[in-house]
Amino acid sequence: MAYRGFGMSFGYGLTPWVTRLLIANGVAFVLTLPLDPRFVVEWLAFTPAHILTRPWGLLTYMFIHGGFWHLFVNMLGLFFFGAPLEDRWGSREFLKYYFICGLGGAILSFLFVSYPIIGASAAVYGIMLAFALNWPDAPIYVWGIFPVKAKWLVAFLFAVTFLSSFSNSPSDVANFAHLGGFVAGWLYLKMDWRFSQRLAALRRGARTRRLAIVPREDVSPEPLSRGRDGGLPSEEDALLDAVDRVLDKISASGLASLTPEERRLLDEVSRRRRTN
Repeated sequence: MAYRGFGMSFGYGLTPWVTRLLIANGVAFVLTLPLDPRFVVEWLAFTPAHILTRPWGLLTYMFIHGGFWHLFVNMLGLFFFGAPLEDRWGSREFLKYYFICGLGGAILSFLFVSYPIIGASAAVYGIMLAFALNWPDAPIYVWGIFPVKAKWLVAFLFAVTFLSSFSNSPSDVANFAHLGGFVAGWLYLKMDWRFSQRLAALRRGARTRRLAIVPREDVSPEPLSRGRDGGLPSEEDALLDAVDRVLDKISASGLASLTPEERRLLDEVSRRRRTN
């Protein structure tokens, strides 16, 4: 699948942690090829019954795959959908989100199944969800031919995953892990931990800077118009007011409710925070 026509070109370009994750998964696949698959699953997969004796499986299962095509499909999704997110969010936030979705897949599997799970699918499904929320109308060319909007493709995948998870039909696919990636990603983005923490830090930092640079004696007791911290209104005050309105909207309706202009405002605020 490919995407194009929404401010990005095909082959968007690898970003640091997408590159590292691709390499790590590839290296893990090559290193485990000579090993007995039963040994690999026993010691590196996530098995709910072994969560206390082999807790590292919560992490290592994301780097173990059942075959070349299993690896290829997951890495293809990471390549196409991960790079735009890392570029927008920054590497640290992207990596945190990736592993949160992967852990979500393990947690839901722990609750509903007893068999071992392997693969990066839970993390990649969470990445696809975040991509669709950020660029819902981006055309995804399935097999390079059929254009489908990102929001409809991800909605279809979620529906198939949900129905398959609670189906009685036997399957080799870890559907609950996939569903857990979706659920963990949605909860993380809906509760907006990432943006609220970053912008709250920005507001605190801006207020601290204003208090530090505006001498107390320069502030008259009854000004006609004042900014947030007793100083004259400034461009930064106006920016912070706009940020507050966006945060209120996120709290009420979620991150997906933001307009492109509001998303650009958050990007600009985050950029200023990183450069200050």
